[in-house]
Amino acid sequence: MLKLCYQTKVVEAGCDEAGRGCLAGPVFAAAVILPKRFKNTLLNDSKKLTYEQRAQLRIIIEQEATEFAVTAIDNVQIDSINILQASFLAMHLSLDKLTSTFEHIAVDGNRFKPYKNIAHTTIVEGDGKYMNIAAASILAKTYRDEYMEQMHEQYPQYGWLNNKGYGTKAHRDAILQYGYTPLHRRSFVLKEFQTALSFT
Repeated sequence: MLKLCYQTKVVEAGCDEAGRGCLAGPVFAAAVILPKRFKNTLLNDSKKLTYEQRAQLRIIIEQEATEFAVTAIDNVQIDSINILQASFLAMHLSLDKLTSTFEHIAVDGNRFKPYKNIAHTTIVEGDGKYMNIAAASILAKTYRDEYMEQMHEQYPQYGWLNNKGYGTKAHRDAILQYGYTPLHRRSFVLKEFQTALSFT
């Protein structure tokens, strides 16, 4: 079982994002505060869980977390400020939504933009080490997947039901055949597309 949080002597919020490397759709980020006695043996890095396990854990997290928040930054803003800054912004906006007082932020990865004057620690593969980060990864992942599944209904030819906007061969082939949708990140254009497609 993962450890509850990085800093055990203070109230800590765990943060993670989902969709940073996608060709289409928003980036989502979540912030989660778990109660001190929270335990769950299944909770882990969202990438190591099945679709069904993530769905099950999302319900548990939403019911049992002290507090949680999820925020999306759309592809237009990603193109405007770049994906790294958009990821930071999504995390900051999720932290803004928390009404509980917290004294530390644990963030998955190796980079983070300081939030107010609250101490933070970046932890590589933190979503596989601490439950509050893992919980944030699951919420960000499931909320984003749900959004992309809904968008699949509007743009079924891109296969978002399966690839969730990531650059699979099927997704790339669809871009070459049908062009870009309003949900595609223009700043993520691959070199192979620059001569094959015209952009405005």
